[in-house]
Amino acid sequence: MTTAWLVGLPLIAGAVVLARVVTRRGRSGIYILAGIGALLMVGAVVLLVAALTAGPAAAAGTATAAAATTSSNGAALLGAAIAVAGSTIGAGIAVAYAGAAALAVMSERPELFGRSMVIVGLAEGIAIYGLIIGIILIGKS
Repeated sequence: MTTAWLVGLPLIAGAVVLARVVTRRGRSGIYILAGIGALLMVGAVVLLVAALTAGPAAAAGTATAAAATTSSNGAALLGAAIAVAGSTIGAGIAVAYAGAAALAVMSERPELFGRSMVIVGLAEGIAIYGLIIGIILIGKS
């Protein structure tokens, strides 16, 4: 099932970008979008068939428990990746705004350098918190 998502999400993202580009062509763009829709439908059916025909990893007892543990580990690793990625993106946005404001303040009043760098440092701390959460989640898996 995870493979279906790994294949399907880039396919959908690529189709959205291509549709945005094609819609600027006018009438011929509609025919191209119809073709893209047909390709997406075929891709969705292929992914559905792949997801439905995938059997369980093991048939009995301890092998099923091992498969459940592996699935649990995968969820913890996915959670760690989301925590790190989200906090890093948030920290990047925060540093962009705080850094721009700090540069503006320092150009007018250079004596406020220390105070403005503390604010930028606090924004960078967001990424560190996400990294710590990611490390904790990896340790739990």
